Amino acid sequence: MERVASPVAFTEDELAAVRFGTDGLIPAIIQDAGDGAVLMLGYMNDEALRRTLQTGRSWFWSRSRSEYWCKGETSGDRQWVRDVRYDCDSDALLVLVDQDGNGACHTGARSCFYRSFGDDGRGGAAGGPAAHE
Repeated sequence: MERVASPVAFTEDELAAVRFGTDGLIPAIIQDAGDGAVLMLGYMNDEALRRTLQTGRSWFWSRSRSEYWCKGETSGDRQWVRDVRYDCDSDALLVLVDQDGNGACHTGARSCFYRSFGDDGRGGAAGGPAAHE
């Protein structure tokens, strides 16, 4: 199925309400819009958030590479943004997406949250590498 990027409507007042950290970043939790699975956590600055809202694709600021990246442009595991919410303190984002490809994690797992404490280190949570063995 061919997906289409759809911009998310926003106002400047809504953007002004978002509280970025002292480093200029805000954590963005990425969640599957279909089944509610938490897929990943990334960081956005003002520009990455604007790009996300304007393009309907998830954009992040890479803390390690100091550059913008659009999820899936290299891997093909694209995210199509369906909704963006900010929490009651305005210091965290929830981005609801339709996930393409294998998943959100750079390891090839559907979710970056495939490891649990006490799971013997095998990554036994649903969607993790152990599920693909």
